[in-house]
Amino acid sequence: MCGIVGLFLKQPKLEPELGAMLSDMLAVMSDRGPDSAGFAVYGDGARGRVKLTVSGANEAVLREAVAELGRAVGEDLPATFRDTYAVISLPALKEQQARSSIAARMDISFVGAGKRMELYKEVGLPQRVAQRFGLVRMEGSHGIGHTRMATESAVTTRGAHPFSTGLDQCLVHNGSLSNHNGVRRVLQREGMTFETENDTEVAAGYLSWKIREGASLKEALTQSLADLDGFYTFVVGTESGFAVLRDPISCKPAVMAETDDYVAFGSEYRALAMLPGVDKAHLFEPRPATVYAWERG
Repeated sequence: MCGIVGLFLKQPKLEPELGAMLSDMLAVMSDRGPDSAGFAVYGDGARGRVKLTVSGANEAVLREAVAELGRAVGEDLPATFRDTYAVISLPALKEQQARSSIAARMDISFVGAGKRMELYKEVGLPQRVAQRFGLVRMEGSHGIGHTRMATESAVTTRGAHPFSTGLDQCLVHNGSLSNHNGVRRVLQREGMTFETENDTEVAAGYLSWKIREGASLKEALTQSLADLDGFYTFVVGTESGFAVLRDPISCKPAVMAETDDYVAFGSEYRALAMLPGVDKAHLFEPRPATVYAWERG
């Protein structure tokens, strides 16, 4: 069944409230997906640097790994530790070297990378996952989240959403793709690798592939209507905003609210009901096979 939430703030003055609002939205969707949950938040970035999100058994393991990674790239690396996750800031030119060092270790796992994106996901009730990583205190311009009820793959941390397969790009999904194994094979021939059997990872990889070939996000999503078969709702986060797409049948529930201050997405209206000014918002159901996108300049 699963639940999706997304929040894009039009006004910078609201950025300190992003985590608190997204946390409430995620908690409301718990009964749509009690198995696991995750979220991506787009906060501050630094010119010429990339943030790598990694996970490990505990903070001690993560601190040792960050120190070793710093020695490998030749500088002390700033890092933020949140439970079993760390967000490491490093020069963009050292990203691939850092990824290789992470891949060589057995005690930490790469989760996502971006100039602004931080990504957290874990098994457990969504409210507890949000509390575990301190979502309520996070700041930023936008974020997306997901609560999962596993139907086609195991309940694992790696199987939780969001999936990130490109810099600052991540995707959450409600529904099921019927041809994901065929698309996976196509993408593998293009050099992509996958960590799970989850169809959502394939959808994320497909968008990254199209964008790498030169398509815009809107073009990639539009092309996905022809290449991805099934019933689904996608919410995609990028460095500058987020986008929404429903399949041509649109049997999965979705509602959006837009005000002068924000755009919000929820699988059900109750996920939006606590947002400030929602009683005066423009409420609408996204149309089938239509790409909706919002960005900051």
